[in-house]
Amino acid sequence: VFDQFSLTAFMGIPLIALALTLPWILYPTPQNRCLNNRLLTLQAWFIRQLTHQLFLPINPGGHKWALLLASVLIFLITLNLLGILPYTFTPTTQLSMNMGLAVPLWLATVLIGARHQPTHSLAHLLPVGTPTPLIPILIMIETISQFIRPIALGVRLTANLTAGHLLIQLISTAAFYLAFTMPTVSILTMGLLLLLSILELAVAIIQAYVFVLLVSLYLQDP
Repeated sequence: VFDQFSLTAFMGIPLIALALTLPWILYPTPQNRCLNNRLLTLQAWFIRQLTHQLFLPINPGGHKWALLLASVLIFLITLNLLGILPYTFTPTTQLSMNMGLAVPLWLATVLIGARHQPTHSLAHLLPVGTPTPLIPILIMIETISQFIRPIALGVRLTANLTAGHLLIQLISTAAFYLAFTMPTVSILTMGLLLLLSILELAVAIIQAYVFVLLVSLYLQDP
């Protein structure tokens, strides 16, 4: 069951390398000319709306992150959706890749906050009105919570996508074997598989959005 998550190679080429380069082929390079293609216009509108929703609660100083976070969002959404197709590999089910995205982004928010607002960053470790005996404990708890943030980002994305792929694998296998013994139950199982596939499409988009949304919120909470 877990073989679908193993890193494999085809003709000496790692499949994860092909999967990571494919999303950039699907989206055209921005140009200054007018967009007269309906697909390009729809893609530009979709990216613009997602970027607007992401940075709506963020102050203007954080809008310089728009290009980076929008690129990461589209990258994750494309990888997640392509991974649902049969005979494809999903790089976002690998914890190493997700941590490779989460740690640098989280570290950048921490360093920028410490550089521009050092007093606020340190004050965030200790809530106002804390009793004196609890000060060391709360500082330790807040420090640990800061370091847990990138782990939570990577594990959340990996766990949700892995669980969905495992459920699709198990239910599809059950539907195949039941087709020879209990056709009626197999048809019901295939209906359940269709509903689960639709749910997985929604999860693929939502988890990518949540990943980038939490990074954008970390910009306001250094």
